[in-house]
Amino acid sequence: MEDKDFLLFIQKVNQHLNIDLAQYKEAQMKRRLTTLRQRRGHDTFASFFDAMIKDKEVLHEFLDRMTINVSEFWRNPNRWEIVEKKIVPELLRTGRKVKLWSAACSTGEEPYTIAMIAAEQKGFPQVQITATDLDTGALEKAKRGVYIDRSLKDVPPLYVNKYFSKQGELFAVSDELKKNIKFEKGNLLTDAFDTNIDLIVCRNVMIYFTEEAKHKLYFKFSRALRTGGILFVGSTEQIFSPGQYGLEPMDTFFYRKVADV
Repeated sequence: MEDKDFLLFIQKVNQHLNIDLAQYKEAQMKRRLTTLRQRRGHDTFASFFDAMIKDKEVLHEFLDRMTINVSEFWRNPNRWEIVEKKIVPELLRTGRKVKLWSAACSTGEEPYTIAMIAAEQKGFPQVQITATDLDTGALEKAKRGVYIDRSLKDVPPLYVNKYFSKQGELFAVSDELKKNIKFEKGNLLTDAFDTNIDLIVCRNVMIYFTEEAKHKLYFKFSRALRTGGILFVGSTEQIFSPGQYGLEPMDTFFYRKVADV
């Protein structure tokens, strides 16, 4: 009965919210949602789903738990140095409009990191940054742009002083960065992607998807990239056989599009 209850929950979430939980690794997703369901006092997923539909707070908590909104600025700093010292300067030298996309941007630390790098190199308005996430609650936090000090632990002091203002114990992102990022709701599994993108940053998200879902997404990312464009993935998300997606390794966790697929 428990398995049937969860399968029905998956069907209802897909029908009503257009989120296909079957594309996520079942064991860890079920474990995470069971903990949330029980903490909310529901014995079944059927009851929990009804609560989600009736109460926006429960729905946002479900989305937050499902999408794992854990992020920080300059996560894995040595990888961001590649973006800062190699990729962004190379793109700016083209002289054309540069399209950057932070996919599954969570609460905004990642796109703001990209924006800091671009701003420091006088990249605006040549650079256009789009940031998307499935969780509207996370997007609202991203748009507010206010963070605890721990989120900034890896940000170089130059950037902290220039692009943040202290508000009590919190740090607020400058309006200069905010105005250069377009935050939008987006579903990686179902949405059509933009095209001719120069850099896609999608980190620490693919690990939650099934192998079939990852395979489809890598094709979608490749088709969204301009030839020569870069896909930047997380430190546990190395792509095996990138050639099947028209990609080749450029650096550790960076892949360049070399062919259409």
